Amino acid sequence: MSKIQDGSMSVDGAIDKMKYLPFKDLGHTKVDNHRELRQGYPEVIYCQGKTTEQIVNIVDSMIGRGQNVLGTRAAKETFEAVARNHPEARYHELSRTLTIKHKEYSSPATYISIVSAGTSDIPVADEAAVTAEFYDNKVERFYDIGVAGIHRIQEHIEKIGGARVIIVVAGMEGALPSVIGGLVDKPLTAVPTSVGYGAAFSGITALFGMLTSCASGLSVVNIDNGFGAGYLASMINKL
Repeated sequence: MSKIQDGSMSVDGAIDKMKYLPFKDLGHTKVDNHRELRQGYPEVIYCQGKTTEQIVNIVDSMIGRGQNVLGTRAAKETFEAVARNHPEARYHELSRTLTIKHKEYSSPATYISIVSAGTSDIPVADEAAVTAEFYDNKVERFYDIGVAGIHRIQEHIEKIGGARVIIVVAGMEGALPSVIGGLVDKPLTAVPTSVGYGAAFSGITALFGMLTSCASGLSVVNIDNGFGAGYLASMINKL
């Protein structure tokens, strides 16, 4: 291993030590500056529940460190405040995400398929898509092909199954991931949404249906967690 000039510590050892070092204390938030070194991607801002001022402070700090910024569950007003300091910021209204990108990540030749059961599930599916694209993955979208019109799946199944990893987003009874999971040979991440009438219990019914799916190779993230699915798919796609 390479040595630092005084021979006291190897370069690899220094990097390993730095992995658990600094964060920036903003008073309201401790920004983890070395998450990208540890995990490959920088910290992501969950905007819901934070004040606009707090989010602007966090974004300013991250940009000052040369990091890319992804903010989820961001209100339009929050984006406008961020954009006053950073005009290169973009707002993705459907998924309520904001992004600022200064550097590229690795971009594999393989792609991620993102499928939504219904039109009402698209905002969650789009959060997954924006997240995956932010990390420089190729994404193919297949929206509104739920089990109520199962013939729509067959039209796209070859392209869906050609992906390295598949995300399937569904509300109501959450059946679509099981159907697609039984037709493809790729890892599949299921995302339950809070879409549905009373007995859907704001996504709990879909969540339980996906957790008890008989399809093999299927994992499940939390209700409406498009970001989590997009992040996981990016990690799998880049293995």
